[in-house]
Amino acid sequence: MGGRLLVVQHEPDAPAGWLGEWWADAGVELDVVRGDLGEPVPERLADGGHRGLVVLGGAMGANDDSEHPWLAPTKQLLRVSVRAGEPVLAVCLGHQLAAVALGGAAGPNPAGRTIGVVPVALTPEGQGDALLAGGDGAPAVHFNDDVVHRVPPGATVLARLPDGSPQALRLGLQAWSVQFHPETSPEIFEDWVRSERPDGAGDAERTLVAQVEAARDRLRAAWQPLAERFAALLA
Repeated sequence: MGGRLLVVQHEPDAPAGWLGEWWADAGVELDVVRGDLGEPVPERLADGGHRGLVVLGGAMGANDDSEHPWLAPTKQLLRVSVRAGEPVLAVCLGHQLAAVALGGAAGPNPAGRTIGVVPVALTPEGQGDALLAGGDGAPAVHFNDDVVHRVPPGATVLARLPDGSPQALRLGLQAWSVQFHPETSPEIFEDWVRSERPDGAGDAERTLVAQVEAARDRLRAAWQPLAERFAALLA
């Protein structure tokens, strides 16, 4: 398939993970921009010859521009890319950034944290979606305190979490955002848990890690097709 993707990564322990692996297998080249290390986020994908944009997750909030100055140019790049009809996939924090960039709103979830393996619940629109079709009921890793509060104008809700918040959105012609983590392996998830409990994980945390590990094969089977479908858009 080929093509080049620009990937905005916000933290050292939140990489492209499985998505990066699957895209490499499809011949897609990833150029990773680390805003947290001061690397500049470009204004347009065409500036670097990129065919698509991926914005990954992170612990910061979508409105924390003053503390994390690369978030504002990331939102601008999301806005420009979605409106240009370019392939975009935004994950977790990226999902929230995209919503804010396009006129929606995001912030702390009044229902509290969503963590662990939660099934995807597609809406009728999601059932026939080019990227998510066939994923209803599939397991998906979640690790988020924030959610999208207001869907951007023109966006379509493709899936919802049990609390009603958007689990996936179609933002434009070739643009999607997901609250879950199709990229996250059990090893990455365990790193996130350990980063919050440097004194050692408790029973609840160990149970969550074991849950994600037990779902490893089902997670890979569920989200490799998403990676391959997205890669096909770059051809």
